[in-house]
Amino acid sequence: MPTLTEADVRHRLDPSQLLAAIESAFRDRFPSVTIPPRTHAQLANGVFLSMACYDKSNGAGPALGIKLVLVRDHGHESAGRIQATYLLLDPDTAQPRLTIAANYLTDLRTAATSAVATKFLARTGASTLGIFGTGRLASAHLRVLPLVRNFHRVLVCGRNPARSAEFVRRETEISGLDIAAVDARTCVAGSDVLCTCTSGSEPLFDGRDLRPGAHLNLVGAFQPHTREVDTHTIQRARVVIDTHAAESEVGELLIPLQENAIARDHVVADLHELISGKKQGRRSPEEITVFKSVGCALEDLVAAELLLAGEP
Repeated sequence: MPTLTEADVRHRLDPSQLLAAIESAFRDRFPSVTIPPRTHAQLANGVFLSMACYDKSNGAGPALGIKLVLVRDHGHESAGRIQATYLLLDPDTAQPRLTIAANYLTDLRTAATSAVATKFLARTGASTLGIFGTGRLASAHLRVLPLVRNFHRVLVCGRNPARSAEFVRRETEISGLDIAAVDARTCVAGSDVLCTCTSGSEPLFDGRDLRPGAHLNLVGAFQPHTREVDTHTIQRARVVIDTHAAESEVGELLIPLQENAIARDHVVADLHELISGKKQGRRSPEEITVFKSVGCALEDLVAAELLLAGEP
């Protein structure tokens, strides 16, 4: 059974190819896939998640896979906060066909999904990208989002000034973009597209500081008691989610509901409905749009299939 390391995945998984495959999968495959509810097991040092997906009608034959994820309460010195492994399985026997170290896979597929949402929701003239966070997920978004919009400037807001400065130095060398470390209000007010890639549990900024026409990708929080944006942000935004299962999982939606600040129909579409044209996305240049992502197992399956196809 082949096993791919993190280095293998970084070498083989092409961001442009993955972006296109995820867009196609949400448009064409999503209605036919079986995605059981994600399981959560609370551990002494974090939460353990399992995410399975089965596609019986995939053009290349049935596909089955599962991702196992440990999200630690705090990062370890020798490892990051999130550790993931993916098993691509034979759908007839459930025997592993490919085992994948899936940290980078998870980062890249999350960023690629944000990029797909940005393609369909952000204004075409968006030129400034804002990112909250300086970790792996922030790096992935910085490298993938420019595939769908021509960003001339990047604003980064991190909690630690030294880490923010190092992030800016490293990412400027890699991307060649104009990147600056700024405070939260400057990042929000100056960004056409804003990505929140943090492990925080409280709102990162005041939603009143958002500029008209901004698009937000919210990817860090995934539990009912955590959120990266405040109620005002959700109230004033047209909200799209990756799957409707997210409506019962995430604090960005559940907390405003509990406050009676939004109605249960505040979410206008999932990603399949948006990409397929079944539901409308942005309606005007001034409208604020939000894409809330908690991660969909179809994204992982698509990435694993690309890696299997690239096996010698």
